[in-house]
Amino acid sequence: MDLSRYLEERRLLVEQALEDLLPPVQRPPQRLNAAIRHSLMGGGKRLRPILVLAAAEAVGGQTSPLLPFACAMECIHTYSLIHDDLPAMDDDDLRRGRPTCHKAFDEATAILAGDALLTFAFELAVRPVAGVDPAIQMTVVAQLASDAGIHGMVGGQMMDMEAENRLLSLPELQNVHIHKTGALIRSAILAGARLGGGSPEGTRALKRYGEAFGLAFQITDDILDEVGDSLVMGKTAGNDRKRNKASYCSLLGVAQAREEAASMVREALEALAPFSSAADPLRGLVRMLLDRTH
Repeated sequence: MDLSRYLEERRLLVEQALEDLLPPVQRPPQRLNAAIRHSLMGGGKRLRPILVLAAAEAVGGQTSPLLPFACAMECIHTYSLIHDDLPAMDDDDLRRGRPTCHKAFDEATAILAGDALLTFAFELAVRPVAGVDPAIQMTVVAQLASDAGIHGMVGGQMMDMEAENRLLSLPELQNVHIHKTGALIRSAILAGARLGGGSPEGTRALKRYGEAFGLAFQITDDILDEVGDSLVMGKTAGNDRKRNKASYCSLLGVAQAREEAASMVREALEALAPFSSAADPLRGLVRMLLDRTH
């Protein structure tokens, strides 16, 4: 399959859905709406919403009814980036090749933009999905709330902050990133599988795929922070080393980190063995992690 074409087509679908769902910038409060659009519509791969759609396709489901839920995933991801970039957290000036939200506006507006996106995400996530049992959808929304909160991404961010200036073991580092990065990625894939009508067996296989994908993604993110080009990535490289953060590169070195990423990619591909060519986008996406430049 032509993965580049697939990703571009799905990205455009998500971009259009976000444009349709967001309040116009002219609507009060204009400054808040402008800050939301600055961060949400300022580029990005739209990986998490695309994973929702691709997982639904893998189990034979329809994707159009899932676009609001897919957009909810992007809203949560963007809110996390806004807050992660704040001076109290990573204190970054650049995101997706543009000034971070607090630099383009101010810290208070950035905090509110993140808050608004998180709230808006759940407004989208609970919209009825045609053909889906509301009880199943509520299970998916509850899982998303858990994976985005203290049991997932937010808890993982706290673990990551507490790990600064400490030497973690590999299991400890994996636990940080299973929560900080992996939980939301796994949640996107599980949502697509469940809302797309996947069988229990298929859903379990996709859960294993999502867990391996999440770790592979974080490892390659750590590698990029160590050796990547800020201009290509659209964000400042070298922050992990500057803040003495726990990372796969600081623990294992770049070469072994690459081997660990490749191992996770193999695990993800093995989980997809029961699926037909409908899962080829998922196969292509995880293979692509090993060649990431941004």
